[in-house]
Amino acid sequence: MTITVAELMTRGVHVMAPDDSLDLAARLMDDLNVGAMPVCQEERLLGIVTDRDIVVRGIARNRPVDRTPVSDVMSQPVRFCFDDQPVNEVLPEMRQAQIRRLPVLDRRRRLVGMLTLADLATKADPQAAAAVLAAVSEPAEPDRPALPQRRVA
Repeated sequence: MTITVAELMTRGVHVMAPDDSLDLAARLMDDLNVGAMPVCQEERLLGIVTDRDIVVRGIARNRPVDRTPVSDVMSQPVRFCFDDQPVNEVLPEMRQAQIRRLPVLDRRRRLVGMLTLADLATKADPQAAAAVLAAVSEPAEPDRPALPQRRVA
């Protein structure tokens, strides 16, 4: 029997609007105990904002967290899967792209949930989740030249 994404995904996902501030996103992530939130305009997925986006593209660049919209730092284009896809089709993409969380859309391209490593580990095959986690945990190629390293005495 083929397991579909819909059978494993987390439903009732909270979303951010593109003009919501970084500090609101950070507070919601803390309240909800999540590391990423989809950014939507109405039901259309525009991107995803992660705790790392807030730190690296927001705080580290001295952007005012109370006035910077999540759309300025969100990751896009966002990878996603469909709710009727077999999970065994989605896992290789999560491994290859080093993704821990994947927005799930229906065939009308409306956000209907999120598929996470936790979903895979608790509701499906723990070995499959371990394989994705191992791939996600491998160092990725930097997307820009490295800064000089600082040494601590």
